[in-house]
Amino acid sequence: MTEIAAIFRQPFTEQVTAFRQRLGNLVPTAAWDDLWQAEHDRAFMVAGAIKADLLTDLASAVDRAVTEGTGLEAFRRDFRKIVETRGWHGWTGEGSQGGEAWRTRVIYRTNMATSYHAGRFAQLEAGGFKYWVYRHGGSIEPRLHHLAWDRIALEPDHPFWMTHYPPNGWGCSCYAVGARTRAGIARVGGDPDKLLPDGWEMLDAKTGAPSGIGKGWAYAPGATVSHTVQVLAEKAVDWPSQIASGFIADLPESVIDQFGAAYRALTSVADDLGRFAANVEAGFSGAAFRPLGPVQSQWSQVLREIAPDQMQFALTRGGMNALLGQGHSREQVSQLGQALNDIRELQVRGNAVEVTHGGGVLDLVPDLDQRMLNIVGWRTS
Repeated sequence: MTEIAAIFRQPFTEQVTAFRQRLGNLVPTAAWDDLWQAEHDRAFMVAGAIKADLLTDLASAVDRAVTEGTGLEAFRRDFRKIVETRGWHGWTGEGSQGGEAWRTRVIYRTNMATSYHAGRFAQLEAGGFKYWVYRHGGSIEPRLHHLAWDRIALEPDHPFWMTHYPPNGWGCSCYAVGARTRAGIARVGGDPDKLLPDGWEMLDAKTGAPSGIGKGWAYAPGATVSHTVQVLAEKAVDWPSQIASGFIADLPESVIDQFGAAYRALTSVADDLGRFAANVEAGFSGAAFRPLGPVQSQWSQVLREIAPDQMQFALTRGGMNALLGQGHSREQVSQLGQALNDIRELQVRGNAVEVTHGGGVLDLVPDLDQRMLNIVGWRTS
């Protein structure tokens, strides 16, 4: 259970990279199986979401859940606001609190689990393990086929992994770990002498998948992008973890502006800014900064003379102290995302940056090492 609990805690580099491979291709769909198996490695969908702006908002909310580990309840708040703002109706689960809870849980858990296992696939391949070991996740109501595969160790190129690499159905908590020797198999809980059950590859007529695997789950998440994930993850290995989460596998250039705007408009971002303000004001320890999404491409061009790389807006603890010291309330600070979505002009002044938006002027200072454009002052009109 320790392995699976990690899925819903701190994300890791390869997981974020694997998920970001999907964001350059937002696919409108009517049903959950309109994208099939490995097609999910390079595309993002939410069943029933057809309009481009709705898909972008939903993808941004899921991206935040994956890359920042914000949790199910934060995703639910974002989902409610997106559905209301975009006027989305007719989605499965609409109309009841229980239906909404179920739908948001499915979206959240499926994306968290598949991105996690896609990231782990890249790690296992990069690790050069001689064996991969299938482990049951310890579900209260286990699936008998999954129990039958528990502790089996096979070489990475065995065809079993192309169909049975976890997860193997909705809510499946199974996972795979690597081992280099027979003794290593035992150390990670495997049995080096256990054999695959007879008929493990036989297809179930109802699902079209091997028996014990849910319809649409007979594939290895991340297998088709594993090499790309490994290459991009290597570039981020020495960065601070939060920066790596924000920048490894940079969002495709074609969607940076849309995702940045959607991210800054999320209810959970405003909520976190308010909590960040309260924690800094009270002197509590915690996160060193809050990311506020990538700088828009229009303004990135203006920044090129001092910042050649793609930058993200951010608010550090020092910056928050400065804003609070200027008399800004927590409620005002929580609206910084909206202010950054309403930029009218960006000017470089020496080594500083001045941003004019609809409600005032923000003073920012670039941190080139961290690729952040830090807010240090706010003059409101």
